[in-house]
Amino acid sequence: METIAPDRVHLSADEARALAVGSLKKTGYDNEQAGVIGDHVMDAALCGYEYSGLPKLLNVFEHKNLRKPRRRLKAVHETPVSAMIDGGNNCGMYTLMRAAEMAIAKAQQHGFGVIGLNNSWVSGRGAIYVETIARAGLIGIHTVSSTQHVAPPGAAKAAYGTNPLSFGFPTAGDPFVIDLGTSAFMSTDMMFRERRGEPLPEGVAIDAQGNPTRDAKAARAGALLSFGGYKGFALAMAAQALGIFAGAGNDQEKNYGYLMMAMKPDLLMPLADYRKQLSETLARIKATPRQPGVDEIRLPGERSLKERAKHLREGIVIDKFIYDALVAVPEGKLAAYS
Repeated sequence: METIAPDRVHLSADEARALAVGSLKKTGYDNEQAGVIGDHVMDAALCGYEYSGLPKLLNVFEHKNLRKPRRRLKAVHETPVSAMIDGGNNCGMYTLMRAAEMAIAKAQQHGFGVIGLNNSWVSGRGAIYVETIARAGLIGIHTVSSTQHVAPPGAAKAAYGTNPLSFGFPTAGDPFVIDLGTSAFMSTDMMFRERRGEPLPEGVAIDAQGNPTRDAKAARAGALLSFGGYKGFALAMAAQALGIFAGAGNDQEKNYGYLMMAMKPDLLMPLADYRKQLSETLARIKATPRQPGVDEIRLPGERSLKERAKHLREGIVIDKFIYDALVAVPEGKLAAYS
């Protein structure tokens, strides 16, 4: 660890992961879960999403469900190509990686795998799950319906979640990954800005009275807005409907419904042909003539891959108060599995 400014510290990738895993184990997570969750926040940090990196662990440690009784993951309904999973009140960054692995196994055997998951929380960055699926040579789709943070267009109160959509596609090189929230601003970033006392951008949130605000604390009491007006709202409602399909109605909060799908490209065409044709299509789009002053056409997910490679070499920088808070996490036991 190196202090590079009064409020910022530099960590190597190994140091950052050790800090993340160590804080999780102090909280009571076992080696397996601490490793999976630690790898998740580390990947977000490496990909350049500071707010979804190590600070995300503080959201986990402060979450109201952390100390509630947990159960082991359980399939409440299963077929050869599908499963409905009760997440047992476990952290979503762990349960959803297991759901992705289950979807992969079913798709590799049967061509298609669809997993619904509920009773889980803090799912993190969806890109990591669909990238995992794509690296297995499969097409991955992940959708989330989550707790109410976002107001419909024209409304003065939050009614649905940030409801992200994620897609992963195998190519001849690194997977092509698309990951976006359907809100104008992500709730994790809002909470991070609240911690840092930083304002929100204009036009992304309202306060509890329905008035526009840039104050993160006021926005958390009010609501975020959808991106792109009714078009973002429509995508959010698609994620909401798929969340119900994934079991949100049986969730402990009636909110969280996580859908994970994996498909073999050779359901329709040989994998090698799919990789080749998608790679050629992406290369053609990237080679589109540019407007004056534009250095490159950047594809979705491209910046994250470059940032990951850079930060693996050079390490990451985080706020010192985040570092100090993780070092000072008190010893505490999670509720035992029932």
